[in-house]
Amino acid sequence: MEEEKHYPAVGSEKAGYLFEFRPDGVYFTVCPTTGSSILYELSDMRQILADYGVDDYDILTLAKTVRKADGVPVKLSSRVVSSDGIASEAEVNNKAILPTHDAAEEYAGIDVDVSRDKITATIRFDLKKGTRCPTADMVRQALKEKGVVYGIDEAAIEKGAQSLDSFVAARGVAPVNGADAHIEKKYDLSYKGRPRIIESDRVDYKDMNLFVLAKAGQLLAERIPQTHGQEGKDVFGFPVPARNGKPIPLTVGKNAEIREENKIYALIDGQIVEDGKRIGIDPHLSISGSVGVGTGNIDFVGSVQVSGNIDAGFVVKATGDVEVSGFVSGADVEGRNVFISGGITGQGRGKITAKEDVRAAFAENALVEAGRDIYIADAVLHSTIKAGKKVVVEDRRGLITGGYIAAGEEIRAKVVGNQAFVVTKLVVGVNPALSQRYQQACREYKEDKQRLSQITQMLNTFSKIDTSRLPENRIAQIAALTRSQFPLAGKIKREEKLIEELQEELGKMEDGKIRVADIIYPGVSVSVNSIKRSFQTEARGCTLTVQDDEVTIGPY
Repeated sequence: MEEEKHYPAVGSEKAGYLFEFRPDGVYFTVCPTTGSSILYELSDMRQILADYGVDDYDILTLAKTVRKADGVPVKLSSRVVSSDGIASEAEVNNKAILPTHDAAEEYAGIDVDVSRDKITATIRFDLKKGTRCPTADMVRQALKEKGVVYGIDEAAIEKGAQSLDSFVAARGVAPVNGADAHIEKKYDLSYKGRPRIIESDRVDYKDMNLFVLAKAGQLLAERIPQTHGQEGKDVFGFPVPARNGKPIPLTVGKNAEIREENKIYALIDGQIVEDGKRIGIDPHLSISGSVGVGTGNIDFVGSVQVSGNIDAGFVVKATGDVEVSGFVSGADVEGRNVFISGGITGQGRGKITAKEDVRAAFAENALVEAGRDIYIADAVLHSTIKAGKKVVVEDRRGLITGGYIAAGEEIRAKVVGNQAFVVTKLVVGVNPALSQRYQQACREYKEDKQRLSQITQMLNTFSKIDTSRLPENRIAQIAALTRSQFPLAGKIKREEKLIEELQEELGKMEDGKIRVADIIYPGVSVSVNSIKRSFQTEARGCTLTVQDDEVTIGPY
């Protein structure tokens, strides 16, 4: 019986793959790997088969075996290789596949495969010419003949020459393209229109983030300039050009400017707006419709215009003017000036506050305060109205009935009170806001004086004790009291000065007057420059002033 023949194999378990040329065909094995990536290029495997003249295999089977990598041999072809090339399965019994003994002593051929980008040069061995490992010098000579002169890996050549496995013998430097310029925004508009998340991941539907605010001088965006590319070098020693990054224009919208060439800053307070590629600031916020569950509360740096109503329980605050085309019902509204085309219905809650003026059609069960003037076109019913200078109710009915009306200088109306003698109180000659500040300053002054007296007494007591015998916490308490004594004394001096200034301002208000064009009904009480008078009978077309410490009735 003829002795079984063994045929040369390509690869090994260490290499991770193995081609076996058995008598019944070509078998291919890919060893398992720990990672999920494919370690071998399909083109490398096909090149090995081509070197052995095997071309009648199923490329899909080859690809699946590479991907599967399960260590199981897969038969690729029923044909085997002889020294003359390809032989059929029938020819295997009549022709030896191994090269002759002399051919087996020949060196394998050396192919230098340069990648398409010319960055790597791979050495592949042609086993049809021989199965003897070429020397490292032979590999270097092959590289030289190919023109490969840069990035040669001597260690890889020395190691690769010890087997017939393919390896990368030279590696150039790949070019690094420059980064494109881009705009880095210092704000995030993606949260606009979304309710704010509060503690415990709960949602506040009264804060809908309708706008993103900015302060004057705030950095809005910065342009990060493009970078230059770094050229590489291929294995032939030639430079490989790199692409430079692309620039991007930096444009600004209204109320913003470019500084330091690449930065956009806000010029005023307001909401951040993007108009195409422009970034700017809009000091005006326009609400189409009513303020309610659809918008949430509004707290804006600038002016606000509401084309509808402001629903009960909601808040609109602005540093600029607030204009409301509809009604305000039980809501809080605060602005520099507040203009309400409809009326104000307080519903026992809510407040209208203006640093300067308030204008509205009517006020019912409302609380309205203004630093300057309040103008109500039709009627004030059972409301609390406080103005730094004037309260004017003269258009249409010009009616003030019930409630408390106070003004620093003047109250004007057509009718005060009603035929039912409803209690109505008017106060002039004292600025309500100024008076409130004065009362608050007096309260704080009194509390701080008491606190300072207590601290002084405690420190006097401790001064008579040997503090070295006291526990550390008591010593720390004494030190804290000592430190708080002097700042508190300074605060008290500032409060004394403020009280004096407020007293002086209040003392200047001596010309308060009330003017009623039509009638004052019984049940009305007035206070002019702190002098009081109640009306038991009707008074018509009159002006109320103070003369000789009495409220006198003069002609309108």
